[in-house]
Amino acid sequence: MHKDTKRREALLYHAKPTPGKIQVVPTKKYATQRDLSLAYSPGVAEPCLEIAKDIDNVYKYTAKGNLVAVITNGTAVLGLGDIGPEASKPVMEGKALLFKIFADIDVFDIEVGTKDIEAFIQTVKNIAPTFGGINLEDIKAPESFEIERRLVEELDIPVMHDDQHGTAIISSAALLNALELAEKNIDKVKVVVSGAGSAALACANLYVLLGVKPENIYMFDKDGMLINSRTDLSDLQRRYSKDAQPQSLKEAMVNADVFLGLSVGNIITPEMLLSMAKDPIVFAMANPVPEVDYNVAINTREDIIMATGRSDYPNQVNNVLGFPYIFRGALDVRAKKINEAMKMAAVHALAELAKSPVPEQVNIAYGETKLNFGRDYIIPKPFDPRLISVVAPAVAKAAMDSGVAQIEITDWEKYELELLERLGSDNKMIRMLVNRAKSNPKRVVFAEADHLDVLKAAQIVHEEGIGFPILLGNKEIIQELKVEIGFDADVEIIDPKTTEEDKRRKKYAKAFWKSRQRRGVTLLDAEKWMRERNYYGLMMVNSGEADTMVTGYSRSYPTVVKPVMELIEKAPGVTRIATTNMMMTSRGPLFLSDTAINPNPSAEDLAKIALMTAKTVRMFGLEPVIAMISFSNFGSSANENPKKVRDAVAYLHKYYPDLIIDGEIQTDFALNPEMLKSKFPFSKLVNKKVNTLIFPNLDAANITYKLLKELNKSDSIGPIMLGLDKPVHIFQLGASVEEMVNMAAVSVVDAQEKSRKIKQQITE
Repeated sequence: MHKDTKRREALLYHAKPTPGKIQVVPTKKYATQRDLSLAYSPGVAEPCLEIAKDIDNVYKYTAKGNLVAVITNGTAVLGLGDIGPEASKPVMEGKALLFKIFADIDVFDIEVGTKDIEAFIQTVKNIAPTFGGINLEDIKAPESFEIERRLVEELDIPVMHDDQHGTAIISSAALLNALELAEKNIDKVKVVVSGAGSAALACANLYVLLGVKPENIYMFDKDGMLINSRTDLSDLQRRYSKDAQPQSLKEAMVNADVFLGLSVGNIITPEMLLSMAKDPIVFAMANPVPEVDYNVAINTREDIIMATGRSDYPNQVNNVLGFPYIFRGALDVRAKKINEAMKMAAVHALAELAKSPVPEQVNIAYGETKLNFGRDYIIPKPFDPRLISVVAPAVAKAAMDSGVAQIEITDWEKYELELLERLGSDNKMIRMLVNRAKSNPKRVVFAEADHLDVLKAAQIVHEEGIGFPILLGNKEIIQELKVEIGFDADVEIIDPKTTEEDKRRKKYAKAFWKSRQRRGVTLLDAEKWMRERNYYGLMMVNSGEADTMVTGYSRSYPTVVKPVMELIEKAPGVTRIATTNMMMTSRGPLFLSDTAINPNPSAEDLAKIALMTAKTVRMFGLEPVIAMISFSNFGSSANENPKKVRDAVAYLHKYYPDLIIDGEIQTDFALNPEMLKSKFPFSKLVNKKVNTLIFPNLDAANITYKLLKELNKSDSIGPIMLGLDKPVHIFQLGASVEEMVNMAAVSVVDAQEKSRKIKQQITE
């Protein structure tokens, strides 16, 4: 992406529509005067008096127990250095966002205007009664060590400096698994560390707790190896200094078993890698440029086990694997601190999780056939939904066992279910969708690329590696718009109306005519229609010159569907196409069908729509749990509309008994597990979380998805086409840039699936 464009996009993201990335949202009703009198005066006096009697009641009556402060003074912000407290605020808001989406923890970010250690400590201590935990962030070393040490000692709530311990915990889990694969004993390995700051020291300290001997750790900073004769070392650094002649990094790497890099890029050469011991373990975590390039490393040593801090290579050491779940576990048992036992519990939980069978949802997200424990998978992936239910309980249990927990969890199964429910508010599905598309990008036709927003979407698809755009439209206009938005990539631009497209246009027209000549289409008609971009783009897909197409931004849905129906065949066994919308709701993704095609489907049609929707739900790595919606519940009305829903359910129960589906049922019962279990305990949906709704007609489905989208601000992906033999998808009229990017990602994933099935059929 052009640097100015990227800068403008980043600034716009933070500024619009509301400045910043977080907000405070009420959790109680506030519509009536009675509500307000309970929320504030006079009702608020009652919990105040209860807390005054017993200070622990603050956890019962306020949000303290789920509130963490992310605190900095802005002295070591990312790679930006000492930029001050105000300039650090976007980073702290970003950290707050990660806490919320990964572990449902609320955060206030606090930027403190002092570099004085004592003043900073006193400030944090003074505001600590507000919070259930303190996450220190982006504070420069060595001050950060003393600040954390003092606050851990002097406060009775969990405190952790994530810059130090996050990387240490994740890399320690990776180290345990790498050593197991390399068949090396931890107490015998030689470890070379490039970097002697807070993160490097925290990693070394945790490695020692795991069993690495301090005398086997050789640590370097920008001035060379840490040796006792140096006068510039801190007490913490001296733990790893040697009473010896200094070595160069190159000399130290000879016969090293492990290299840990937390320094600067491209300082390790192939020669240095070749000098390491058999099955070398290399954690090159400088960002964005690692200490040694991943491809260089694996091409230099076939036996290497490597991790980086980057998401585009295997084994990403990503702090988001740790801090949300460590604080989640600590908060849930009201721990007084985050101690070494809790950190070690997180290390072992992460290491063991990497050895467990990986859910299909994670394989799909990363475009893998099957992730298995091995050299390219030594730590879990950040999108693994099991993290919260594995790491948080391990941390909570360690807090209880080590005596720092103030409450106990007794029903661990119930606790794990509660943790998984917290993930409902997170829109991981979109990130997983985009990630999967990027794993095997396809050629995507954008049929209306001379519209600014469509071109912006194509630009993002190209720059994010989601797909390879093919732009249809007026070349002159597209080129002008590309300059305007800084889209300087060399991508294919085609204007179907121009003479230079005569040959291909005639080829497409002839193929179309042959397929439709007995349905009233003349060759002249076909040649005329091939000048129209939707027809032309669809023929590109049919001919294999493109993999998928997206369109519909500037035209009504029925207008765009017509050429799709004419040019794209139905998938084998499909008699009727349909659509589904994936809504990102507070309870997780919810699929709604049919939202765009069939006005009044029959019972047979509804059954087929349900089956096609179930197939699409599985494509996203979820097991479909389907409610067939009506205005009645299980025969409570003899009206023909509920009857056709009942008939569809009966058919599916008979011929697809393994499909989790039931109805007819009203929407509130489908989505409220307690109501359903209480009134209809016989339903197949009892104790299940419904993620798919099949509506009796187009009115109901279309109205519902648009209500959710506008009133609840739920993100919508769709309508996703169901039942076509080729991956073609249609935007809603006037779709946003984000919606178009998401639909393009869906089209790429759809193309991946259809390509995979064709290969399977050929193999069989």
